[in-house]
Amino acid sequence: MKIRIYYEDTDAGGIVYHTNYIKYCERARSELFFSKGLEPTDGDASGFVVRHMDANFLSTAKLGDMVEVSTVLIKKKKASLVLKQTVTHIDNQKKIFEMDVTLVFVRNGKPSAIPEIFSDILK
Repeated sequence: MKIRIYYEDTDAGGIVYHTNYIKYCERARSELFFSKGLEPTDGDASGFVVRHMDANFLSTAKLGDMVEVSTVLIKKKKASLVLKQTVTHIDNQKKIFEMDVTLVFVRNGKPSAIPEIFSDILK
């Protein structure tokens, strides 16, 4: 998913505020579903929640830059999965941010098997 860096994404120095990289990754995860005509939930009180993340801030992006967020499935279990998400500067292909994120599918607040409809999207 490609993202342009806007003024609202940056601090006073024009550098992307660190928490926005996590927001970009969340947006890219949602887009995996939206691009297939689905939502990242299969009904009321269900969906993926973040259980753990290991984030590495490697470089910076600045106002006006174009970045791309890639998402790769690392491990899938019955109710959880681990994704590696990377934010890369489009012009020079330099890695800016990288994280491993563990997601758990919950239904009514409790871990539940990931619905079959999501299996193909997350491959």
